[in-house]
Amino acid sequence: MSNATGLVDLHCHGALGHEFGRDTAGSAAAAAHHRAAGVGTLVASLVSGRADTLIGQVATLAPLVASGQLAGIHLEGPFLSEERRGAHDPSVLTDPDLALVESLVATCAEAGAPDALVQWTFAPERAGSGELVAALARHGILPAVGHTDASADVVSRTLASVADACGRAPLVTHLFNGMPPFHHRAGGPVAAALASAGRGECVVELIADGVHLSTDVVRMVFETVGPQQIALVSDAMAATGLGDGAYAIGTLEVEVANGVARLADGGSGRGSIAGSTSTLADCVRWAIDVAGLPEADVVAAATTTPASILAS
Repeated sequence: MSNATGLVDLHCHGALGHEFGRDTAGSAAAAAHHRAAGVGTLVASLVSGRADTLIGQVATLAPLVASGQLAGIHLEGPFLSEERRGAHDPSVLTDPDLALVESLVATCAEAGAPDALVQWTFAPERAGSGELVAALARHGILPAVGHTDASADVVSRTLASVADACGRAPLVTHLFNGMPPFHHRAGGPVAAALASAGRGECVVELIADGVHLSTDVVRMVFETVGPQQIALVSDAMAATGLGDGAYAIGTLEVEVANGVARLADGGSGRGSIAGSTSTLADCVRWAIDVAGLPEADVVAAATTTPASILAS
């Protein structure tokens, strides 16, 4: 891989046993691990939590944004679908809460990082999603559709409304993961996202870690929509940089076995996939060496395309 530095990761939860937002030193150590692996621009992602938890986590991370150690903060929830929650605690999922948006924006401003919140994942079928899109747009936060059980029509309308409100292409959080499988009689979010990306109207995240998606699916997306509409992300969780064992994501226990993180479902470790244990550089290498994609396309999807999201 000719470009091993300057990667841009829009979706990353931690490393070295540290989950972003739990404490300042651990968050800084996790960020440093990803920087050492070639990620020049890193957005810290927070899983769904209660309002007071998220406010505390954002208060921890905003100074790291102000200092340049992080490029921003991504809220992944808590306005997500219970049916497609993945590794999110169902007890904290809720309809959009505009008061929480205002509280988190104020928290960032108080820390000297008024623009720290860069994207927010939500399920558009949740009541109040239209008002959420408008509120996020007012604050310059990009709404991202994900962890959704919505129909293709609902997702298509939502992506169009985000583009209108924000004046830029919306994101789709880790395409295929956290949404119903594509079906020829009910295409769902996948059909809507691929059609929108094919028109150049949205950017889809892909987790190319060899676990979340197969090689043929990753190749299909690259060949269908092109690297200009794809942002490779790591979705790395706390086990990244360490070995197998017991970890956590948010309030949920995670078991990592053979490098694969899953919710510890009754101790079996066979619950939902709970993030990845790969850095973005690992994902780039997998996409080139295993999926067989052109290096230039993969590097673009890990650099210029995600960078354009942050620059908008």
